[in-house]
Amino acid sequence: MSFLNVNFNSHVLGMNCTAHVILPQSSPEISVKKPFKTLYLLHGLSDDHTAWSKWTSIERYANARGIAVVMPNAHRSFYTDRKQGGKYFTFISDELIKIMEEMFPLSNKKEERYAAGLSMGGYGAMKLGLACPEKFSVAASLSGALDIIGRLSVAKDIQEEFIDLWQSSAEAQKQIDLFYLAETLDKSNQPKPRLYAWCGTEDFLYEDNVKFKNFMKKLDFEFKYEESPGDHSWGYWDSKIQTVLEFIFSKQ
Repeated sequence: MSFLNVNFNSHVLGMNCTAHVILPQSSPEISVKKPFKTLYLLHGLSDDHTAWSKWTSIERYANARGIAVVMPNAHRSFYTDRKQGGKYFTFISDELIKIMEEMFPLSNKKEERYAAGLSMGGYGAMKLGLACPEKFSVAASLSGALDIIGRLSVAKDIQEEFIDLWQSSAEAQKQIDLFYLAETLDKSNQPKPRLYAWCGTEDFLYEDNVKFKNFMKKLDFEFKYEESPGDHSWGYWDSKIQTVLEFIFSKQ
């Protein structure tokens, strides 16, 4: 595998940005096929683009699958277009994909493009799948903040930081609400992504995940939900990202 620290300019955000990129590389034992299937792997609220590389063996797992991985820095954005900040959803869902596919031999087929993440990134990945089903065939959340409206309204420590989200109009809140996005997609004629979610039963976001699981039971999605003992920590995410890759490739 090749591991790259990529610096590039975002016109959407009006700033220089950084991402870690893992690319398959041929060896005497492995022959890689271009263009590469690609996983966009998103970090949590207190992390950045380096987190997955530092705290998990994602490079080794990607190498075994021959898959490229893009890990962008989205700061504390909740992967959302903010009134009081940058348009991070537009950046992640549109501009970043175009830039990465211009720079590297990544597949432009939605069937070979996937999203996953943890905590805030789990929300972001699920949002990419539900809001952009024409771009992503799989979306996976680990310990995701899947009930963002409810979470931001009760999280006193971050209410001031995200006041533009949790105090926005009802119509604006619909566009960041995974429940609304899922129901809207379910009623449409668009193809649906395959979805996966895991959360530990001791995680502070566990109830959010159970609420989302129960809601998704009412809709016609291929949605796999798993839970097991665990809290909000990297030991579980290192294990479960392997499960995510298994889910992605179960129908390849």
